Amino acid sequence: MPTRAARPLTLRDVSEASGVSEMTVSRVLRNRGDVSEATRQKVLEAAKRLGYVPNKIAGALASQRVNLVAVIIPSLSNMVFPEVMTGISDVLEESPLQPVVGVTHYRPEREEAVLYEMLSWRPSGVIIAGLEHSEAAHAMLANAGIPIVEIMDVDGEPVDSMVGISHRRAGAMMAAEIAKAGYRHIGFMGTKMPLDHRARKRFEGLTEALAKQGIEMSDQEFYSGGSSLAKGREMTAAMLKRSPDLDFLYYSNDMIAAGGLLHCLDAGIDIPGQIGLAGFNGIELLDGMPQQLATMDACRREVGRKAAEIIFKCSEANEPNAGERIELTPKLSFGDTLKRR
Repeated sequence: MPTRAARPLTLRDVSEASGVSEMTVSRVLRNRGDVSEATRQKVLEAAKRLGYVPNKIAGALASQRVNLVAVIIPSLSNMVFPEVMTGISDVLEESPLQPVVGVTHYRPEREEAVLYEMLSWRPSGVIIAGLEHSEAAHAMLANAGIPIVEIMDVDGEPVDSMVGISHRRAGAMMAAEIAKAGYRHIGFMGTKMPLDHRARKRFEGLTEALAKQGIEMSDQEFYSGGSSLAKGREMTAAMLKRSPDLDFLYYSNDMIAAGGLLHCLDAGIDIPGQIGLAGFNGIELLDGMPQQLATMDACRREVGRKAAEIIFKCSEANEPNAGERIELTPKLSFGDTLKRR
């Protein structure tokens, strides 16, 4: 595991790495002064390699910290993350700390840009979704000198602390119930990978566990863009048309699973006798469906609470990192779409 910096990087670090004076580094990073293009590139490359982020409030505050917590998530339209934000707010609302949200749209280059801007204001901590980041984003996180909490996933090595569930184990848990119920011809529908790392890990956990039971994935389809009931209906209709002998459909999230359920009910398919279905996330909004989906709760609000508690504790103790590893256990709900044996 790479060693994290005990303090934020400074102009001197960039100066030493690029072989030019601190004054020249300052001119380049502020885009001021007469500096040759070769020197400018040398400084910018060194800054990016180190993960250096300029301090926009240096000199304005003695502590060089503001009471903001940067929360970086992939989407606001995905109903998962508002619940995470609720958990964070529950903890921070009685503290001096305030969450500030940045959205990445699952794009690594966008995550870099959001992280760069947020770190430039020297927040008291960062809560960021996922464990996978670009090299530049990882360098910024590792050298920020503040507590970092990566959330939603524990299948990997964090920069500092992590809070979430094992998506590989979640996929394996679902596979065990599918096999136990007697389903043998499985179809999978989910978001396009590898950008959705957590869906990818659930898929890997599912397929590996099914393989141990002698069951291979019969069909699969991946889509781009947002998740919706219409998307679930469309994909399910297409998959059942080309693979009519499928007896179970597993979806990477509840929204497209709900669309799949509506298609099956309209087509007069017996659920869960003829075909079983399951989603993921345990979205309460879908409680009014004609049948309750089999699903798994990702402990969203608890993830937010635990992450905020780590940041608050470090802020109170003036500690740059905590190194905590918190794995929560998702709960499986059979609903009405997964047979019990």
